[in-house]
Amino acid sequence: MNILQILSSPRGAASYSKQLADDLVEKLVAANPGSTVRVHDLTSMPFPHLEEVHLQSFYTPVEHRSPEQQAAVRHSDDAIAEIMAADTIVIGAPLYNFGIASTLKAWIDHIGRAGITFQYTANGPEGLVKGKKVYVAMASGGVYSEGYMVSYDFVVPYLKTVLGFLGMTDVTVVRVEGTSNADAAPAALAHAKASVSI
Repeated sequence: MNILQILSSPRGAASYSKQLADDLVEKLVAANPGSTVRVHDLTSMPFPHLEEVHLQSFYTPVEHRSPEQQAAVRHSDDAIAEIMAADTIVIGAPLYNFGIASTLKAWIDHIGRAGITFQYTANGPEGLVKGKKVYVAMASGGVYSEGYMVSYDFVVPYLKTVLGFLGMTDVTVVRVEGTSNADAAPAALAHAKASVSI
């Protein structure tokens, strides 16, 4: 199994989403001996936010791209190659201000390419990144899986929507919640890890 781990928290080893994602990867490797793991930490190897040159490069035929466009499209091409080569993708996704980190959004902007990772057909859009298993390791300071804060969670609905649009419909979300309470956080992480079934 080829496993791609995407991390988006700037908190390093202290990140709960990273700790949970690491645990998921460890369990995947244990269940699938001989697996390879590729880790892409978006905080140390970030993708640039989209600028005009990126969009130009996406919609310019390869043979007509300028040197600047060729350099700009490399980030997108590399990211797409990573996900296409992966059998399983583990995404560490902390909740910031009710949504995903900007580093993760930038990555998504680079992998969403018409004609490459999705296409429009007579029957509507079709995702072209198929046959992948995706795990989302989500961390949040509060509890968003139940109660009145459910409607404030724009991480899980967004990720499931955009990944599904690209063809990745087999998505399992594992949450570690309530991490803003320092006393309760270790137990919350332990509970999240215990809930994982590979």
